[in-house]
Amino acid sequence: MKDLIKNIVQTMVDKPEAIEISEIQGEQITVLKLRVAKEDIGKVIGKKGRNVRAIRTILSAASAKEKKHTVLEILE
Repeated sequence: MKDLIKNIVQTMVDKPEAIEISEIQGEQITVLKLRVAKEDIGKVIGKKGRNVRAIRTILSAASAKEKKHTVLEILE
């Protein structure tokens, strides 16, 4: 899941080297914490949150295959 999110976000931002993703795993839930450069946060979130909503939808579909729930958090 971590690689999936990284690949998607790299295409959206101007500074792909600043992407940091940390993963916290539990039995039924996984939390992915995404950190990007300050000037790229708006690009990842998108207008009215459309981009991040789309990323979360893809993440949800991919994690359903593994029968786990995955949450994406964007950190500043």
